[in-house]
Amino acid sequence: MIYDFTGRVVIVTGAGQGIGFEIAKELAKAGARVVLNDFNRELADPAAEQIVQQGGECVADSGDVSDLEDIRKLVALAVKTYGRLDCLVANAGITLFGSFLGYRPEDLNRVLQLNLFGSFMLAQEAARQMAAQGTGGRILFMSSVTGHQAHRGLAAYGMTKAALEMLAKSLVIELSPYQITVNTVAPGATLTERTLEDPQYTSVWSEITPLGRPASCADIASAVLFFLSPEAGHVTGQYLVVDGGWTSVSPNPPEN
Repeated sequence: MIYDFTGRVVIVTGAGQGIGFEIAKELAKAGARVVLNDFNRELADPAAEQIVQQGGECVADSGDVSDLEDIRKLVALAVKTYGRLDCLVANAGITLFGSFLGYRPEDLNRVLQLNLFGSFMLAQEAARQMAAQGTGGRILFMSSVTGHQAHRGLAAYGMTKAALEMLAKSLVIELSPYQITVNTVAPGATLTERTLEDPQYTSVWSEITPLGRPASCADIASAVLFFLSPEAGHVTGQYLVVDGGWTSVSPNPPEN
């Protein structure tokens, strides 16, 4: 399906590469005006420039969305640049593997600060702007299959992703009166620059995924665009797992 986001202003965090970049790129192709955030300016600036070169409207932001002041600056940038904010994709997150018995407190704090605190406060700041505009809006959290099924070494990460799905459900109560929908997409194994650093990633996940391959970034972006679109106007508090069937069988990849 071809969606029309003409004139809609969207923030996408963690969008310098991978899933976030694909989401930002597809939104811009559909007419959205995109504020592309990534903590790494060396990723954010070229990503935004690529979208502009392809005919889209996009500005880059390199703020840290685990920091409240940077969160406020990000929303203010969207409003200053494009005059409003219609959609938020809270895609930024961090994955730190580690056994439960040996997990370091500093690693837990990093995961909680970005995945939970950052997503919660960014959604709050975005929702305040949307509510003030009085024209509704869309908030989309990025969860993970590890929020549904146990994955070795990802207890902390999986906990935060399950929490985001509950946050989306909880916000239905408070944000529906403003016609702001809140939903979640939970990707499974996905081919990105980061995952492809593992030369065995594609073969391993192709073997244990029922549909025979990991997801592409485009697979995930398609689900996100649906939730942000007018066609999903009566869908809120929901999650969609995009994993090729992995959570139905859930084998962990072999340990290296």
